[in-house]
Amino acid sequence: MAEFGNPDVIEEEVDILLIGGGMACCGTAYEIGPWLEAAKKEGVDISVKLVDKAALDRSGAVAQGLSAINTYIGPEQDPADYARMVSNDLMGITRDDLAYDLGRHVDESVHLFEEWGLPIWKTDENGERYDGSKGMASLKDGGKPVRSGKWQIMINGESYKWIVAEAAKKALGMDNIQERVFIVKLVNDKNDPNRIAGAVGFSVREHKLYVYKAKAILLAAGGCVNLFRPRSVGEGQGRAWYPVWNAGSTYTMAAEAGAELTLMENRFVPTRFKDGYGPVGAWFLLFKSQATNAFGETYMTRNKDMLDDYPPYGQAAVPASCLRNHLMLKEMREGRGPIWMDTVTALANLRETLSPREVKHLEAEAWEDFLDMCVGQCGIWAGENIEPEKKNSELMPTEPYLLGSHSGCCGIWVSGPEDVGAPTDESADGVPEHLPKGWHWGYRGMTTVAGLFTAGDGVGASGHKFSSGSHAEGRMCAKSMIKYVMDNKDRAPELDTSVDELIEEIYRPVRTFLEHKDYTTAIDVNPHYITPRMLQFRLQKAMDEYVAGIATYYTTNEHMLAVAEQKLQDLKEDALKMRAKDLHELLRAWENYHRILTAEAHMKHIQFREESRYPGFYYRADKNFVDEENWKCFVNSIYDKETKTFKCFKRAHVDLVDKSKLFK
Repeated sequence: MAEFGNPDVIEEEVDILLIGGGMACCGTAYEIGPWLEAAKKEGVDISVKLVDKAALDRSGAVAQGLSAINTYIGPEQDPADYARMVSNDLMGITRDDLAYDLGRHVDESVHLFEEWGLPIWKTDENGERYDGSKGMASLKDGGKPVRSGKWQIMINGESYKWIVAEAAKKALGMDNIQERVFIVKLVNDKNDPNRIAGAVGFSVREHKLYVYKAKAILLAAGGCVNLFRPRSVGEGQGRAWYPVWNAGSTYTMAAEAGAELTLMENRFVPTRFKDGYGPVGAWFLLFKSQATNAFGETYMTRNKDMLDDYPPYGQAAVPASCLRNHLMLKEMREGRGPIWMDTVTALANLRETLSPREVKHLEAEAWEDFLDMCVGQCGIWAGENIEPEKKNSELMPTEPYLLGSHSGCCGIWVSGPEDVGAPTDESADGVPEHLPKGWHWGYRGMTTVAGLFTAGDGVGASGHKFSSGSHAEGRMCAKSMIKYVMDNKDRAPELDTSVDELIEEIYRPVRTFLEHKDYTTAIDVNPHYITPRMLQFRLQKAMDEYVAGIATYYTTNEHMLAVAEQKLQDLKEDALKMRAKDLHELLRAWENYHRILTAEAHMKHIQFREESRYPGFYYRADKNFVDEENWKCFVNSIYDKETKTFKCFKRAHVDLVDKSKLFK
């Protein structure tokens, strides 16, 4: 029988390995079936396995539910409009090819969700709103959704992920899904260092270690949370806006495999209801609420002249998310806080325009908005005796998060569609030699490592995908990976690292604990190891104080970044001494290792980009401006496993969609 220090080793070989259980992998799991059948007709049997460290029903950012689908184009808009919005909200630097491609596919995923049973709010012929469909026409058949914004539609989404996961499980089959296994390392091919060959992980429930060989791998394990010290402390340490199990695994494992990262300097600092991280989107968009300073002044009006400092992004009809934060932070810095969401006025105004039935429904929705997706905020409202129609609630910007599917765009450089835009020419005048010929190199969603694909939070330079877009990207990867495997059906993957070496590396924290645990009488105090919890505190403190966290009002400079660089280097060394006294701590140890490399990538990119491209999300006090002439470009990086360092460089930015419409 396996023991903690000597796990059973299970080796498996599949053609396609899906890592993650969120919306992206669910999209792939659902979509891949027809393509498997098509391959079989050509005489090729392709095997697929999905591996997730949690359980598919409650995995990923949608785990707790949602009250809106934030990306739905609909017939009244087009993919070019969507690409423009994405570009403007991310201060002009995005991949138009990726955004446009997503825009023309995302609605299909939303139609599938409704077909599977997701209730979507509708309006009748009189424009009156109804919860769910209530017998009305589906979106696919011309039903009119209730839009909370230009791109958002309201849903009853407390079971959103269950519905999507059920379809994925039925399509792929539970025999091809392995839950409660945490993949922690990708392995390159012995015969080709720039090709993926497999992955290794361990069960979080049993003493088992899994080594997979695969021709193609989809790495879609979410963004990164708890990289910075959170505003919630003590009992609330685990409370954050984005799911706490997103540990930067996507970015770190891709970087260590040699994949090129992009825009890792970008982060998202959402403004949320204070202490509970409750969402504000429905309040701003559906309830038409205003945010004010302590004196009842609307700071977006009071400080609107500040937007003129950031042309053209400040002049758009909807200023970039970071700029809205920028205007709010001025109020807080100058002592006009706290910031309030004026729920009282918003609900009072709605009573004047809506029917009594709709008013009653919306007042219930004020609570349901949290019950759908952030239950903790309901606890705070109840505990503080807040009735939103009678008492306003405080807003606060959160700690930073790294992600590529929400209002952020850090991630991995991937191949785009072949039919959007024209590829740049490597030999063209003024284009640096290190640039590739274009943004397409054969397979949509593939990274610069052959056979390694990504979707959702993993895809860089293409934010605002949200849940529906991540699902659609996963579906696109299904087709791409089948094509890749078909093109490489005779290639057998060979791991460049022996299984014994992989076991020793993965179980190092366990060996460290077993060797030194008796040295002291207090198990958590030992000169030979550090607990994952204490290492995480050190990481969060360094990032918070030196890499523009909440402690410095999101401000840093080259000297602070140099201190952070040294602290992260020390932390990488000390991470080798993390202990794991049980499987849960082994999980935490590897999550923290992934966070450290993700943190380093973030810090190096901010250090390299000599401007403050995202004011309101972070400021370099020594370069506190947006430099369109020199820095309207992608900052990309590659990690060297031998020297354990990131090398940053510029890639030229190209507009494929006319952006002038944003500013008319």
